[in-house]
Parts: sequence; C-alpha cells; structure tokens
Amino acid sequence: MPPETRYAVSHGSYLAYQSFGEGEIDLVLVPTSLSNIEVAWEHPDLSAFLRRLVRFARVIHFDRRGNGMSDAVKGPVTLEEQVDDVRAVLAAAGSEEAAVLAGYEAAGLAILFAAAHPDRVRALVLAAPMPRLLRGPGYEWAQSEEERDERVRDVVEHWGEDSPANPWLALAGPDPVSRSAMARYQRLASGPGDAAAVMMQNASMDVRGVLPSIQCPTLVMRRRDELFMDERHSRHVAEHIPGARYVELPGDQPVWIGDPEEPGREIESFLTGARPPLASERVLATVLFTDIVGSTNRATEVGDARWTELLRRHDELVRAEVDMRRGRVVKTLGDGALAMFDGPSRAVDCALALRDQTRRIGLSMRAGLHTGECELMPEEDIGGVAVHIAARIAVLAGEDEVLTSGTVKDLTVGGPFTLTYRGESRLKGVDGAWRLFAAQ
Repeated sequence: MPPETRYAVSHGSYLAYQSFGEGEIDLVLVPTSLSNIEVAWEHPDLSAFLRRLVRFARVIHFDRRGNGMSDAVKGPVTLEEQVDDVRAVLAAAGSEEAAVLAGYEAAGLAILFAAAHPDRVRALVLAAPMPRLLRGPGYEWAQSEEERDERVRDVVEHWGEDSPANPWLALAGPDPVSRSAMARYQRLASGPGDAAAVMMQNASMDVRGVLPSIQCPTLVMRRRDELFMDERHSRHVAEHIPGARYVELPGDQPVWIGDPEEPGREIESFLTGARPPLASERVLATVLFTDIVGSTNRATEVGDARWTELLRRHDELVRAEVDMRRGRVVKTLGDGALAMFDGPSRAVDCALALRDQTRRIGLSMRAGLHTGECELMPEEDIGGVAVHIAARIAVLAGEDEVLTSGTVKDLTVGGPFTLTYRGESRLKGVDGAWRLFAAQ
C-alpha cells in the first residue's frame, strides 16, 4: 500500500510529499520536471527502485510545483524558489539533515541546494546529471537550441502516448508494461503545455559554476551505454565536484529502470559508508556590494549634519530591504554596504529595490553581484574570491546601475527581472574575462 501523501507549504504553494521507511539515513529524492508521487507506485520499475531504497533509508519524495499532486503554477519558478521548496519538504518531514538523490535536469536543483545549504546535506547522489542543457563554449556536446525546440515540439505532439514517437518513453526501456505505465505516469504528471514551458525554462539552466562549491561526499553514476544522455554531462560533473566518485553501471537505460539491486547496492554502500561533512566555514552565497555614487561631492553639497542623516537613512533602508529578502547585512561601508543572500534572485531583487529607495532620499547608487563560495570569517564577516569579484563588478557599474556576473545570470532563470548582456570585462586581480549583465 503506498504511503500517505502529505503537504508542505512554500511561497504559498502546497507541495505533495511522502515519507516512508525507517532507515537511519534520511534520503530525499529531488524529482525531474516529470513526477507524480502516487502514480510512481503503480509503475513497476519506479516502485521497485523506491522499495530498494527503503531497505537502508527513510525516503522522502515529493512533486515539484506544477507536477503531480502539488499545486499548479501560474508562471516561471526560479531555481532558488525550488531550493526553498526542498527546504520546506524536509522541514515538514522533520528532517534536519539528508542525503540528496537526483537525476538528469533535476541534478541542477540538487547541486544548488547542496552548495547553498551544506549543513543540511550529508551526501549527494547524482544519476546522469545535466548541469547545463544547451550547447555553449566548452560544452559542445549538449543539444543546440534548434534541437531543443524540435524535442519540445515532439514531446508536446506525442505527450502521454504509448508510442515510439513519444521521446520520453525512452526513459521506460523496451518492456511494454513499463512503457505503458510511463505513458500514464506522464499524462498524470502534468499537461503537455506545462511540460513544454518547463522544458524551455530548464534549457536556460547552468549550474556549472556551482560545482566546485560542493563540500559533501558525492557519487555520480550512470549506465555505461545509456541511450538517452551523452556521458560527457556526467563526466563533467564528476570532474568538477571536489572528490566526487564516478561509477558506471552496466545497461543502457536510466539508473532507476530495470533491476534496482545493482544501483541500490551502489547507493547504499556509498551512503552508509559516507561520513557527514564537518561543520563548514564555506558556503555558496550571492554577494551584493552597493556604493553611493559621488558621495564626497554630495557630502560637501549638503553639509555634515545632513550627510550624516542621509547615511543613517541609507543604512536603515539597506537593513530593511535585505532582511525582507532573507539576506544578511555583513557590514555597512560608510557610503555603501556588503550583504549576502542564499539565493541570487533575492539578491538582484534587493539591489533593484535599494536603487529605487535611495533615489527617493536624493541619493544615487550602483551595485555589483556575484554568486560563489564565501569564507565565513570571525565577527560574522565574509571573505574569498566571490566577495572580491562582486566588489570589482560594483566598481564597473554606472550610476543607478545594477551589474551582475554571468554566474548570477545562469542561476536566475525565471526571475522577475531582465538581465541584459553588457559584454565581457577584465576584473582587477581576477583571472579571465567576465560576462556582465545589467538588471532591470
């Protein structure tokens, strides 16, 4: 009998989840954008895989917003909002620390969650992970935009059909019972229009810049002859996560299709032998630097008393806007501020709000943002290359301009703003040319 479906709440949306098993390890399954946790128990391969995991773990799985038993969505959902969704599900299930298992494009969400919340993730298991879906410089094996568009059209046209023309039925393998069950699973996961919108949004995802920030033990696995996914996706992830273990299993189907014993044994061995990471002094964060433009001239113009009052109001605005978006003001800098956030969209939104608020009190500001690994230092200060990069980007921003790095752009798909390409720049003291984007 399938376990009871319960609901967690995140950003006002209800997320369906199930918790089952009594193992000492909590294992949360981050689903792809095709899921239905109740119908999964009717699929012979998926249910067998779940039952194999229960032999050593308490398993928590859920439907992402817009899928299965969870609430529908009325617009794009950013990656960081989905990170909040994972946190909400874990909290509802009473889990303080869990191993995380994800495959294909869902690996991007799992990777970002593990990097942003190292204290919540004891280990990471990635099955045929895809850190980026579209072809680009240094990533030539991914699909082109034309190939993506053609795939989306095929998926929509043949959505839920038990037919060779349905591209996603390749995930089910050759067994007719499994294929029929996968077609039904697809129909009950979401409608074809919603699926197409998610596929288009996912195509802009790129979490490659986050990979070096992963601190927990990581297993990357795939079927040796898998038909559905180029092996270079998996190899890229394994090569860029520090200390990751890379394993290839026999077969040509996804890890959870077919006999679950071999992948289940590999996952169990890795998780039961993997120690939780030490308390971390590093964390993935989005750093925001702000600077009041022309502060010296403005202070001379208004006089000391008025300038002191303007700075006080500025600092109050910074703390209010940062707190509202779950960030932390690290310090104020006389004529600017340094803040950090656990999500890049919130950081960009905060920078734009601060720009508008400082205008209202007669000041102009500029801001720079970058997402990267930060060192947690004494007295709640932060340091590291990510802080240095954000500061250098802020220097390049014009009056009333919010500039971000390309890393921020790659992680804010679906955010409530636009990021316009401003070209590449050399940042003093930082190697290479950096893509910069202006936020509006």
